[in-house]
Amino acid sequence: MTVQHNKDVKVEPAMSFSVQLFARARELAGTSQAELQLGPGATVEDLLEELVTCYPDLAGLRSTLLVAVNNDYVRAGTVLPENAEVACFPPVSGG
Repeated sequence: MTVQHNKDVKVEPAMSFSVQLFARARELAGTSQAELQLGPGATVEDLLEELVTCYPDLAGLRSTLLVAVNNDYVRAGTVLPENAEVACFPPVSGG
């Protein structure tokens, strides 16, 4: 069997993200910080998908998690900048 390599194919290096987890998200994941690798152009939605893949117990919170990137709350379609500070918070209620 002969394997041919395509020299025109470019492999983009993964970007590392340190994701801080708070409250119930931290409890379910069993850690306060998750280290994730995502490709360039990854969105918050991609990050959440990878987070749930790595920590399946977070699946029930996924649709309600609030995500902050560089101290600003963002939507699922937001593209993650390199070296971003990411934090995930479940909704909080109380008075």
